[in-house]
Amino acid sequence: MAVITGKQRLPSQFWVLWTATLVNRAGGFVVIFLTIYLTTQRGFSAGAAGLVIGLYGVGGAIGVTAGGHLADRWGRRPTALLSLFSSCAVLLALGLARGPAQIMGAALLLGAATEAARPALGAMIADIVPAADRMRAFGTYYWAINLGFAVSAAAAGFAAKAGYFTLFAADAATTAAAGLLVLWRIRETRPPLVEKTESGGVAAVLKDRVFLGFVACNLLIALVMLQHQSMLPLAMVDDGLSSETFGVVIALNGVLIVAGQMLVTRVLTRRRPSYVMPVSVVVVGLGFGLTAFAHTPLLYAATIVVWTAGEMLNAPSTAALLAGLSPVSMRGRYQGFFSLSWQSASFLAPTLGGLVRDRLSNTALWLGCLGVGLAAAAWSLATASARERRVAVLTQREVDRIKL
Repeated sequence: MAVITGKQRLPSQFWVLWTATLVNRAGGFVVIFLTIYLTTQRGFSAGAAGLVIGLYGVGGAIGVTAGGHLADRWGRRPTALLSLFSSCAVLLALGLARGPAQIMGAALLLGAATEAARPALGAMIADIVPAADRMRAFGTYYWAINLGFAVSAAAAGFAAKAGYFTLFAADAATTAAAGLLVLWRIRETRPPLVEKTESGGVAAVLKDRVFLGFVACNLLIALVMLQHQSMLPLAMVDDGLSSETFGVVIALNGVLIVAGQMLVTRVLTRRRPSYVMPVSVVVVGLGFGLTAFAHTPLLYAATIVVWTAGEMLNAPSTAALLAGLSPVSMRGRYQGFFSLSWQSASFLAPTLGGLVRDRLSNTALWLGCLGVGLAAAAWSLATASARERRVAVLTQREVDRIKL
C-alpha cells in the first residue's frame, strides 16, 4: 500500500492501468461511428439512431451504479475484468445484430458493460496513488484517454473500409487486450482494513452533503461542456459551414489535450484542486459563451482553444477531488455516483440545449452556457473550504488506518 506523502514516480501498477486504458481507448471505434453505422448500414432514421445512443446512455447509468457497488463489495479487479470481457462479447453481438430490437438491446447492454469499469478503475487509481500525487496521476490518465480517442478517431475510417464488422471486431480485440493486461499485471487494490463507520450503500452517499454539492456542481459543468457534441455542430451548420469543417475544427480539442495536458498537469502538481476547479469552470464557461460571437471557422477554433484550456484544468482537479472526497471503503460507489452526473448530462445537455436554441436563439444558448458556468464557478468557490476540510479528514483517517 502506498503511503500518503508524495513520491517522485507514480506506482508501476498505475502505469499498467494507464497502458490498458490507452489500448482500450485506441480501439474504441464503435461508439464513435455507431450513428453513421446505424443510418448508413442498418437503415435507421436519425431519430431511431438517437434512440439507440440514448439506450447506450441508459445502460451506462446502470453500469456505473452497479460497477461502483461491485468495486466496493466484490473488488476493483474482478469488477474491471467483468466489465472488459463482457464488453467484448456484447460488441460482437451488436456487430452481428440485424433487427431493431436486437440492436437496441445490445446497445443497452454495451452501455452497462462498458461503463461499469469506470468506477472500478477510478477507485484503483485512488487506492494505489498517494494523495499528494493524485492530481498528476489523474492528469496523466486523462491524457491517455484522449490520446486513445485521437488514435481511434483517425483509425476508424480506415478500419470501416474493410467492412463495418471490422470496427466491432477490432474494438472487441483491443478491449480484450486491456482485460488481459489487468488480469496478468494488476493485483486487487481494495484495502483490506476499513472502518465500519465508512461502510454503507447509496443511502450513505446521499447523506454526504459536501459530496452531493460537488456532484451537483459537476452536473452544471457537464451540461455546458457536452454542448460541443450536440449544439455546436448545429450552430456551425447555421453559419453555412459544412460537417467536414466541424470535424476539422472540433479535432482541435483532442490535439490540444494530447499536446498540452502533460504540461498543464505539471503546472497543477502543487496547486490545490478545490481552488483549481472554480478557475477551470470560469474558463470553460467563457469559451462556450464566446461561441455566441463566432461565425467563421477561425473564430470557432478560437473558442474551442479557450474551453479546451478549461477542460484541461478541470479534468485532473475534479478527479483528484473525487478521490479525496471518497471514503476508502466506498470509493467505488462514490466513483459510480459521480459518474451519474455525466450520464445524466449526456441526456439533459442536448435536450435543454435544443429547447433553448429552438425557443430563443443560438446566442441565448451560448450566453446561457456562460451564465451556468459562472454560477457553477461561484458555487464551487463558495464550497471549496468545506471540500478541503472533508479531504483533510479522510486523508488523516487513511493515514491512521495504514499505521494500524
